[in-house]
Amino acid sequence: MATERTLSIIKPDATRRNLTGRINACFEEAGLRIVAQKRLLLTEANAREFYAVHKDRPFYRDLVAFMISGPVVVQVLEGEDAVARNREVMGATDPRKAAPGTLRAQFAENIEANSVHGSDSPENAASEIAFFFAGYEIVG
Repeated sequence: MATERTLSIIKPDATRRNLTGRINACFEEAGLRIVAQKRLLLTEANAREFYAVHKDRPFYRDLVAFMISGPVVVQVLEGEDAVARNREVMGATDPRKAAPGTLRAQFAENIEANSVHGSDSPENAASEIAFFFAGYEIVG
């Protein structure tokens, strides 16, 4: 297994409900270290650019509107097979299909307000991390 880094976003539905600490505890209990973190408000331009891969999908406009609706916490998680481990901790995108104990099963309000985002591959993790963080902001 390789030590990797992955991007995590705690979404507006979770920050609104003060779940950041509980979510971070789940990451840490799963063996992921938080090596960079900041709370911010995405602009519409930021959200459109970040989610551009989905621009032709029917949910794109709603996703952008949701992601700019309140603060998010962007962070870099590090650990053995961090991308896969984070995806296991998050659970399925649809919280109704998420395994018990996963973040989305515990905290998501619905398929859109599903509390967390995580990179889906090491390649995407690298570009997503670079979108939000300069190298000097990541302290491993």
